[in-house]
Amino acid sequence: MALLFVISATLLAALSPAQVCGSNSQNCLPTGIQSTDVVSTRPAKAGVDGNVVAITVAQKLKELGARCRRGKLVDAKGTEIRFYQVIGCWGNPPDDYEEQLERQAKELAKLRKRYHVIEMTCNSAGDDMLRVAPPPADR
Repeated sequence: MALLFVISATLLAALSPAQVCGSNSQNCLPTGIQSTDVVSTRPAKAGVDGNVVAITVAQKLKELGARCRRGKLVDAKGTEIRFYQVIGCWGNPPDDYEEQLERQAKELAKLRKRYHVIEMTCNSAGDDMLRVAPPPADR
Protein backbone atom coordinates (compact mmCIF):
# COMPACT_ATOMS: atom_id res chain seq x y z
CA MET A 1 0.00 0.00 0.00
CA ALA A 2 2.84 2.40 0.83
CA LEU A 3 4.42 1.59 -2.51
CA LEU A 4 1.18 2.48 -4.29
CA PHE A 5 1.12 5.83 -2.44
CA VAL A 6 4.71 6.60 -3.45
CA ILE A 7 4.00 5.72 -7.10
CA SER A 8 0.84 7.87 -7.08
CA ALA A 9 2.68 10.82 -5.55
CA THR A 10 5.48 10.48 -8.10
CA LEU A 11 3.00 10.43 -10.99
CA LEU A 12 1.20 13.51 -9.65
CA ALA A 13 4.47 15.38 -9.31
CA ALA A 14 5.42 14.41 -12.86
CA LEU A 15 2.16 15.85 -14.15
CA SER A 16 2.42 19.20 -12.38
CA PRO A 17 1.71 22.26 -14.58
CA ALA A 18 5.36 23.23 -14.79
CA GLN A 19 6.26 19.80 -16.13
CA VAL A 20 3.31 19.54 -18.50
CA CYS A 21 4.44 22.82 -20.00
CA GLY A 22 7.75 21.23 -20.98
CA SER A 23 8.99 22.45 -24.32
CA ASN A 24 5.49 23.25 -25.62
CA SER A 25 5.60 27.03 -25.48
CA GLN A 26 1.90 27.29 -26.40
CA ASN A 27 0.96 26.16 -22.88
CA CYS A 28 2.80 29.06 -21.29
CA LEU A 29 1.21 31.87 -23.26
CA PRO A 30 -0.09 34.67 -21.03
CA THR A 31 -3.82 35.26 -20.70
CA GLY A 32 -5.14 37.12 -23.71
CA ILE A 33 -2.39 35.97 -26.08
CA GLN A 34 -3.11 33.17 -28.54
CA SER A 35 -0.73 31.35 -30.84
CA THR A 36 -2.66 32.66 -33.86
CA ASP A 37 -2.39 36.35 -32.84
CA VAL A 38 -0.41 38.50 -35.25
CA VAL A 39 2.92 39.83 -34.00
CA SER A 40 3.93 41.66 -37.17
CA THR A 41 3.43 41.77 -40.91
CA ARG A 42 5.77 41.98 -43.86
CA PRO A 43 5.22 42.39 -47.60
CA ALA A 44 4.44 39.07 -49.29
CA LYS A 45 6.85 39.77 -52.17
CA ALA A 46 9.23 42.60 -52.86
CA GLY A 47 7.60 45.20 -55.05
CA VAL A 48 4.07 43.80 -54.70
CA ASP A 49 1.70 46.32 -53.16
CA GLY A 50 -1.05 45.31 -50.78
CA ASN A 51 -0.14 41.69 -50.14
CA VAL A 52 1.21 41.04 -46.67
CA VAL A 53 2.25 37.98 -44.72
CA ALA A 54 1.28 37.88 -41.07
CA ILE A 55 3.84 36.62 -38.55
CA THR A 56 1.95 34.87 -35.74
CA VAL A 57 2.87 34.35 -32.11
CA ALA A 58 3.52 30.66 -32.83
CA GLN A 59 5.92 31.51 -35.67
CA LYS A 60 7.76 34.10 -33.58
CA LEU A 61 8.12 31.71 -30.65
CA LYS A 62 9.50 29.03 -32.95
CA GLU A 63 11.97 31.55 -34.38
CA LEU A 64 13.13 32.42 -30.85
CA GLY A 65 13.43 28.79 -29.79
CA ALA A 66 10.92 29.49 -27.03
CA ARG A 67 9.99 26.91 -24.44
CA CYS A 68 8.30 26.66 -21.08
CA ARG A 69 10.52 26.56 -18.05
CA ARG A 70 8.99 26.41 -14.61
CA GLY A 71 5.71 27.69 -16.02
CA LYS A 72 7.29 30.70 -17.75
CA LEU A 73 7.90 31.32 -21.41
CA VAL A 74 11.61 31.74 -22.17
CA ASP A 75 13.71 32.14 -25.32
CA ALA A 76 16.61 29.88 -26.36
CA LYS A 77 18.97 31.76 -24.02
CA GLY A 78 16.63 31.35 -21.04
CA THR A 79 15.45 34.98 -20.98
CA GLU A 80 11.79 35.31 -20.04
CA ILE A 81 9.54 36.47 -22.87
CA ARG A 82 6.98 39.24 -22.43
CA PHE A 83 4.39 40.45 -24.92
CA TYR A 84 3.68 44.14 -25.39
CA GLN A 85 0.80 45.57 -27.43
CA VAL A 86 2.21 48.65 -29.13
CA ILE A 87 0.24 51.75 -29.99
CA GLY A 88 0.73 54.24 -32.78
CA CYS A 89 -1.51 53.16 -35.66
CA TRP A 90 -3.93 56.03 -35.64
CA GLY A 91 -5.94 57.24 -38.60
CA ASN A 92 -6.21 60.53 -36.74
CA PRO A 93 -3.78 60.65 -33.80
CA PRO A 94 -5.04 61.88 -30.44
CA ASP A 95 -3.87 65.26 -29.18
CA ASP A 96 -1.47 63.65 -26.71
CA TYR A 97 -0.02 61.07 -29.10
CA GLU A 98 3.56 62.25 -28.54
CA GLU A 99 3.22 61.75 -24.79
CA GLN A 100 1.67 58.31 -25.31
CA LEU A 101 4.48 57.23 -27.61
CA GLU A 102 7.11 58.62 -25.27
CA ARG A 103 5.56 56.71 -22.36
CA GLN A 104 5.48 53.56 -24.49
CA ALA A 105 9.15 53.97 -25.46
CA LYS A 106 10.12 54.28 -21.78
CA GLU A 107 8.07 51.22 -20.82
CA LEU A 108 9.63 49.17 -23.61
CA ALA A 109 13.16 50.25 -22.69
CA LYS A 110 12.56 49.24 -19.08
CA LEU A 111 11.08 45.87 -20.05
CA ARG A 112 13.93 45.13 -22.48
CA LYS A 113 16.46 45.36 -19.67
CA ARG A 114 14.98 42.26 -18.06
CA TYR A 115 12.90 40.42 -20.68
CA HIS A 116 12.87 39.43 -24.31
CA VAL A 117 10.00 41.64 -25.47
CA ILE A 118 7.76 40.65 -28.35
CA GLU A 119 6.04 43.76 -29.63
CA MET A 120 2.54 42.98 -30.87
CA THR A 121 1.69 45.15 -33.86
CA CYS A 122 -1.06 47.70 -33.66
CA ASN A 123 -1.81 47.05 -37.33
CA SER A 124 -2.28 43.30 -37.82
CA ALA A 125 -3.88 43.84 -41.24
CA GLY A 126 -0.74 45.50 -42.60
CA ASP A 127 -2.84 48.34 -44.02
CA ASP A 128 -1.16 51.50 -45.20
CA MET A 129 -2.37 53.79 -42.47
CA LEU A 130 -0.72 56.49 -40.46
CA ARG A 131 1.93 54.85 -38.31
CA VAL A 132 3.25 57.44 -35.97
CA ALA A 133 6.85 56.91 -34.94
CA PRO A 134 8.02 57.63 -31.41
CA PRO A 135 9.45 61.09 -30.82
CA PRO A 136 13.23 61.44 -31.13
CA ALA A 137 15.14 60.29 -28.06
CA ASP A 138 17.15 63.51 -27.78
CA ARG A 139 14.25 65.64 -26.53
